[in-house]
Amino acid sequence: MNTGWDRARTIADAVLYEGYLLYPYRASSPKNQCRWQFGVLGPPGAAEAGIGEERSLDTQFLIAGGGSLTLVVRFLQLQRRQTETLEDGSWVPVDELRTPGGHWLSWDEAVECEINIGTLKLDDKHRSWTLPLAVSGGTAVEEISGGRLVRTRRDLSAEVTVDAVRDDHLHRISLSVENITAPAADPAGAIAGSMIGTHVIAESTGGQFVSLLEPPPDATAAVTRCRHRRCFPVLAGAPGENDLLLISPIILYDHPQVAEQSNGALYDSTEIDEILTLRVMTMTDEEKSQARATDPLAAAIIDRCDAMSPEAMQRLHGVLRDPRAGTTPPAGLVPEVPDGVNWWDPLADEEVRPEVDAVLISGVPVARGSRVRLRPSRRADAQDIFVTGRNAHVTSVHQDVDGNTHVGVVVDDDPAADLHEWYGRYLYFAPDEVEPLDLQTSDHERSSAWQS
Repeated sequence: MNTGWDRARTIADAVLYEGYLLYPYRASSPKNQCRWQFGVLGPPGAAEAGIGEERSLDTQFLIAGGGSLTLVVRFLQLQRRQTETLEDGSWVPVDELRTPGGHWLSWDEAVECEINIGTLKLDDKHRSWTLPLAVSGGTAVEEISGGRLVRTRRDLSAEVTVDAVRDDHLHRISLSVENITAPAADPAGAIAGSMIGTHVIAESTGGQFVSLLEPPPDATAAVTRCRHRRCFPVLAGAPGENDLLLISPIILYDHPQVAEQSNGALYDSTEIDEILTLRVMTMTDEEKSQARATDPLAAAIIDRCDAMSPEAMQRLHGVLRDPRAGTTPPAGLVPEVPDGVNWWDPLADEEVRPEVDAVLISGVPVARGSRVRLRPSRRADAQDIFVTGRNAHVTSVHQDVDGNTHVGVVVDDDPAADLHEWYGRYLYFAPDEVEPLDLQTSDHERSSAWQS
């Protein structure tokens, strides 16, 4: 498997187990009485009867070029683990089993299912495919000291429908995954017959997926025609690679990745690693024993948190990333933080000088003292509408931590202009909302900082 697939699978695994276990990871936790929050495709009739989730998900995405499309469907199949003990020669189900060899609870586990449903050839013709998907159920018995564990799974069946048509110069692919397992009579039966955490990884060979979040101009119209229900497709490869797509029930961005500081999955939806790790460390020995008794994945969390070093914990704390990384601002125009100094470091304040910094607008350096005409375009503030077309003079140029530039101004014919400038009550606009009026020498050009 190539590096792109490894990256996509890492994200897909996070999707697959999102919400699988919820802190405090014990069966007695109310949160763990209602698991499986994301990407659940219930059996037919479950949603209508109020005992389960809807049976399908649907999406559309775009491919530039031809070639072929490979689809891999992934989900969890519920596996009921029942603890039993031997009484008077017969096996009797119990909620909990404690023996000298271990501690087990009756629990709903899950089995990973990954099915490659084939490779589809794309051409200029309208193509449709209906592809079957089936996962076998069954029963397995594990003998343990003082009892046994009986694991049961239901048969699951589904259909994947794919429709490919031309949309402008692109292929528009319509994809549906539908659970057609036998109907259930109650909530327990519905979740046992569900496809949990359902998502799809798609690979294009000979073509490129089009970003639906940031499409190129010639694909914008086609993107607006795409429809989605209960899922959304995002580019899943590394930045710059458009051959892999993740169709996820969780909202993601293009080229998502797992934080490198994370030591392993905590399976808690919207997890915050540092907080959850600290909470696990505060659990009592009995609470940890109860968590271990639910699931091997829960036991692994407890063991990992208990063994975490101070250095590993420190990596989870206060991680900040420079949003301007990889960009090179024009010299002398915007705040320049020296190499080795983080933007949040107080030393960086010495390099930020809004009163002399500038921004290039239409090739003209605009700084304190520059005259501009206001052209508000992106805000819904009534005050911005009132100053449309008015002349103003620049008081400062700022850049926020996200790398966005803001131009501070005072409107020339405002009766309170002198007062506003005296106490710093400025209006702020993006560079594309102001129009330089002349090339007169500004305070910025006269400053030693500009000359240097």
